[in-house]
Amino acid sequence: MVHIIILAIVQGLAELLPVSSSAHVIVAEKLMGLNPAAPEMTLLLVMLHTGTMLAVIVYFWQRWRRAFFSSVTQFRNFAVAIVVATILTGLVGGGIIEFIEKVLMRGEPHAWVEQLFDRLDLIAVALAVAGVFILVAGLYENRQRQATAAHKLTPAQYCAIGAIQGLCIPFRGFSRSGATISTGLLTRVERASAEDFSFALAVVLTPPAAAREIWRLYESQHHHLGGMLPAAMPSLLGVVFAFLAGLLALRWISRWLESGRWHFFGIYCLGAAIVIAYLHHAGF
Repeated sequence: MVHIIILAIVQGLAELLPVSSSAHVIVAEKLMGLNPAAPEMTLLLVMLHTGTMLAVIVYFWQRWRRAFFSSVTQFRNFAVAIVVATILTGLVGGGIIEFIEKVLMRGEPHAWVEQLFDRLDLIAVALAVAGVFILVAGLYENRQRQATAAHKLTPAQYCAIGAIQGLCIPFRGFSRSGATISTGLLTRVERASAEDFSFALAVVLTPPAAAREIWRLYESQHHHLGGMLPAAMPSLLGVVFAFLAGLLALRWISRWLESGRWHFFGIYCLGAAIVIAYLHHAGF
């Protein structure tokens, strides 16, 4: 219970920030002596995301209703953008996962990309790449501050965001929100619009991600449903705690995120990558 509460707080604090909440949760798990690659732990990670996504929906619903649901035309444009971006995410992310599992991990029985989630060295590299990407996008945004950014996404913009999101799926540390919002900034999307679209994409992405981890847990239990509930119970508790932690964090983080300079998050990611690399070197 204590582990779940701690991980839920970490997830709740990091979810809204483009600093890879998954990387922070995995590091916390390693420091507590847990195995982030175990099926029940990867399910817990996804369910923590589910809890914070529910908090995001509750907190941002009025803002999203004005942005996406105020007219039939707006809703149609939003729906097309979400569907196309999600399809591209599935094609890119699914293709990378298939390559990793079928080619790079072909010698391992029951190969799942989640088996790499306890590799702090890989997480450090992914976080550093995300940090550089965010830093570049933030500096670009600062230079273009006087220019008029688009509030409505064009097909080229939401296709780019969807494809970049696909790159983030297999790699813990490659911040999904950081990469997608940065892509929006680099393609001249207004910051608030990029954030709204990024989190809306996450809401759509979370259910299939949870379904994948439930199936992986089912396989690890040798297709016996009897062992599923005890193994999944921590994840159900994690949803509740992450939802509450996420709501509390959103109240004071969201305004700061709106006014903060984007490139600062890139600097943070680079610093966090160094710390995680040190933890890997120290034997965690």
